[in-house]
Amino acid sequence: MAKLAFNEYGSDGPPLIVMHGLFGSARNWASIARTLSDDCRIYSLDMRNHGGSPWMPSMTYEEMAGDAADFIAAQDLSGAVVMGHSMGGKVAMRLALEKPDLMKGLIVVDIAPVTYGHDMLDYITAMQLMDLSGEQRRSELEEELRGEFDDPGVAAFLMTNLERANGGFQWRINLQAISAGMSAIGAFPVPNGGSYDGPALFIAGENSAYIRADHHDRISELFPNARTVTIKDAAHWVHVDKPDAFVETVKAFLGAVG
Repeated sequence: MAKLAFNEYGSDGPPLIVMHGLFGSARNWASIARTLSDDCRIYSLDMRNHGGSPWMPSMTYEEMAGDAADFIAAQDLSGAVVMGHSMGGKVAMRLALEKPDLMKGLIVVDIAPVTYGHDMLDYITAMQLMDLSGEQRRSELEEELRGEFDDPGVAAFLMTNLERANGGFQWRINLQAISAGMSAIGAFPVPNGGSYDGPALFIAGENSAYIRADHHDRISELFPNARTVTIKDAAHWVHVDKPDAFVETVKAFLGAVG
């Protein structure tokens, strides 16, 4: 298992563990974590092959949930609320289904416990083809990446993973392992007989297609005490598009679970 890097916010209150999505990192959640740290102690994790966490050859949900379980044990955080976005939401769901006693509540942000047919290999290809020797400025690299996608926000998001190194640049994510593991990341294998009966909140973006009407039966089957809140005018990065509404929704859930 990978020993995960993390950022900690706040000093008092119940623990909340936050897990980012694919191509994200703990620092992407800094603003939300600081806002929530008035009410709880936040542990924002870098998942394996992302940020400051170890690079590993594979990244199945079983492995990533194992990483999270080891982190909870190492930090003595049993009984925390666990929140994950996108890929991190699937990790949180897998952890809840495998080891429900580790948490007292689950928050899943804009993802469902289903297999998705699309992948993001075009993102990886675009990043791998970039010249990171340092001959170009960072702004020029971002402009190059922006030309690969219709949504300029995608390039800006991916660029958060680029850092200076040895006179040039390097990616803080393990593109090779992510590429090799993309089919596993798109899937969601459920442990035999697994279900999580604790309190669960699914937060969907109104303009996102990741949680659809036909997913609700599967959510209810695996998480019978789940409820879904849809945030208006938000897409997949709900916490970025509508941070105030997102924080209000999370705080209400945290208050309800104690």
